[in-house]
Amino acid sequence: MPGNSAGVAAVERAASLMEAFTDRDFSLSLGELSRRVELDKSTVLRIARSLAKHGLLVRNEDGSWRLGPKLMKLGNIYQSTFRAADIIEPLLAQLVDQTGESAAVYVQEGQERVCLFRHDSHQSIRHSARVGDTMPLERGAPGRVILAFTGKTGELYERIRDQRYYATFGERDPQVASVAVPIFRDGDKVFGSLALTGPPARFTEDAIRKNLEILQMAAHKLSAAMGGEPG
Repeated sequence: MPGNSAGVAAVERAASLMEAFTDRDFSLSLGELSRRVELDKSTVLRIARSLAKHGLLVRNEDGSWRLGPKLMKLGNIYQSTFRAADIIEPLLAQLVDQTGESAAVYVQEGQERVCLFRHDSHQSIRHSARVGDTMPLERGAPGRVILAFTGKTGELYERIRDQRYYATFGERDPQVASVAVPIFRDGDKVFGSLALTGPPARFTEDAIRKNLEILQMAAHKLSAAMGGEPG
């Protein structure tokens, strides 16, 4: 259906035009917009004018463009209707089904990490914790990841930032292994960490490699739902 394909392409181009702006751009010239979205200036101008009719873009007096007020309204609507639990809880349940290990989201609270959401493994031998439990930031993969992506210095944290995950084996509890990845919101702001935990015997190199890919995909999905853009 050519008409439908053309309509989808137009929407994708319009979306890419708005996504060309970053939090460092008050406004962008037509030429810069054209360069960033890799479209010719006449096409960019036509799309920008259409978006401006709906308040999604605004043209400045010097001919440059900036994001429009309608986006603030849409953002406020999104924030008022977004419930983290509606996204996180089903995602954790899916992680447990896919990996067989317990899954949890941790956030920083002062000098500790707090278990914000939790879904336990179905296996008879598992690591169990409760929502609201607090643990040291510097013990266990979930806390280490949070520290790394909130600017903690040191060789260990540089390595975590470089590999974008961390695994520990009995660091906080000798009977618990964990692997964790960061979760972002509102651009590159750290929300917390997403972790799998279980007995060290099940956290072999092969198991970590396999489960890490699943964990990273889940973290990316969660970050995207909260407006996060991990680097």
